[in-house]
Amino acid sequence: MTIDAGPKRPDGTSIDKDAIRRKYIEERDKRLRADGNAQYIRLKGQLDHYLDDPYTPRVEREPVTDHVAVAFIGAGFAGLVTGARLVEAGVTDVRLIDKAGDVGGTWYWNRYPGAQCDTASFVYMPLLEETGHMPTEKYAHAPEILEHCQRIATQYGLYDNALFHTEVTGLEWDDDRSRWTICTSRGDEFTAQFLAMGTGPLHVPKLPGIPGIESFAGHSFHTSRWDYDHTGGDPLGAPMANLADKRVGIIGTGATAVQCVPHLARACRELYVFQRTPSSVDVRDNRPTDPEWFAEIATSGWQQRWLENFTANQTGTADVDLVMDGWTDLSRRIRARVGALAPEDMTPAKMMAAFEDSDFEKMEEIRARIDGIVADPGTAENLKAWYRQLCKRPCFHDEYLQAYNEPGIHLVDTDGKGVERITERGVVATGVEHELDCIIYASGFEVGTEYTSRAGYDPVGRDGLRLSERWADGMRTLHGIHVHGFPNLFVVQPTQGANLISNVPHNLTESGRTIATVVAEARARGADQVEVTQEAEDAWIDILLGGGGRMLGAPDCTPGYYNNEGETPGPGARFNVGYPHGATAFFRYLDDWRSSGEFAGLTFG
Repeated sequence: MTIDAGPKRPDGTSIDKDAIRRKYIEERDKRLRADGNAQYIRLKGQLDHYLDDPYTPRVEREPVTDHVAVAFIGAGFAGLVTGARLVEAGVTDVRLIDKAGDVGGTWYWNRYPGAQCDTASFVYMPLLEETGHMPTEKYAHAPEILEHCQRIATQYGLYDNALFHTEVTGLEWDDDRSRWTICTSRGDEFTAQFLAMGTGPLHVPKLPGIPGIESFAGHSFHTSRWDYDHTGGDPLGAPMANLADKRVGIIGTGATAVQCVPHLARACRELYVFQRTPSSVDVRDNRPTDPEWFAEIATSGWQQRWLENFTANQTGTADVDLVMDGWTDLSRRIRARVGALAPEDMTPAKMMAAFEDSDFEKMEEIRARIDGIVADPGTAENLKAWYRQLCKRPCFHDEYLQAYNEPGIHLVDTDGKGVERITERGVVATGVEHELDCIIYASGFEVGTEYTSRAGYDPVGRDGLRLSERWADGMRTLHGIHVHGFPNLFVVQPTQGANLISNVPHNLTESGRTIATVVAEARARGADQVEVTQEAEDAWIDILLGGGGRMLGAPDCTPGYYNNEGETPGPGARFNVGYPHGATAFFRYLDDWRSSGEFAGLTFG
């Protein structure tokens, strides 16, 4: 029989698990709000200038009225990977459509100082092997990721038919002609035999619904539209010299703020960081890529092996860890704790207890790290995250905590309440008005809102049925890709598939490969239409709901986009799950489904 020593702090003392659980609930309850996602506001009317594209001038053009084989809404990773796989399959007539001025998706918009991926470049950046690109560092910065997106588009000819600074306004299926009609904000009205949507959750900026937000007389902008004309500097890291005499406030302390705060702290005369909930910030340990090492690993099929290994580590089924980062660290700890259990203790309850103990230890380690870095004890205490590591997206950084030792930085902790109001002169928090010259909103993107609200369109399928009507009671698909009643339509996103959030591009690459295979099969069969049957869709939903597929967040988690801002989910939310046997099992299943050539559940006609 094994003796459970219980979880320990880094100093070797025992963790009082009940006390930690009570603390987590106490901190969560401070932040629960009745308005949930409604606490954020859309950028429209007096606020629509926050949406202006500061990076690429809009070029006037004539409306497009032609026909393409495949139209793809979104020119981020989803569109680029799917487009590349289609070209490889011989389908070259592909059109990307995006409201941005170039490819890149999130990485077109996020050019704030310090922006970089928080999952290792080798598994995050798609098509590395196909393009021959070696990431320059373990966690590539935004300019390199955007350049890689442009590299993919160039190599696969995806610029040829692309429409930029263009928003889709209407999508309608024409059953007689077996094609989709696409209308846009630029007066375009063209058709496509196949249509795919990759307009993920991270492209519609949101602002906090703070009273007085329109009254501030100084300068302000959202981090996804960084105003280098105002701050000075550039995305490559040049100093933001224009802020040397400025008092700047940043609202939000999520992943974006974690990356840009160190740069602002060095640049501003004074920087005020307004915090409602601290982020969990672990070691990133970024470093340049050793070309000799990369040459050794970059043998045929290397990136697929790395993708599968990273995902296997997330699901606890890997024997080795190729990536060795913060995401896989918790998995290694859990495996070690579970592996130490005696055979008779390998019960679900004991294994879940081992999982919880590992998380307690990890979070205590992260909190103790703050005490060892931040000089001011009060600031250090306020930077500690009191929730399970995966309640909110974990952050990893080697300069964020250190920034709070800069002389001009001020952490304004609101004890879970958030900013009270904005005035003509600045920001009021904890009853104090802080006079500012500039306010930067690091408030992220819309997640959890209705997709029709984010996208701006609502596909009309067979017999005039809208997708919003089809999904009125919850999302229904096969594999998260195919929707009954919407022939030749494909959706590219994680839900009802792997639901792998630690490395979203892995979901997109597998969906892209699947779509290209299905389109090529339809062409080989001479089929005008491909659609999932109602029976197959229902059977897939039964599998998802019958196996306890995991939703994001947990009941005791502090509010955030992982758990719909703490709102009680509606009845349709029960469909927002992944494959019950985990991401690795789903990707294997999907590969077998593609490779069989049977395409079970689809009809070609």
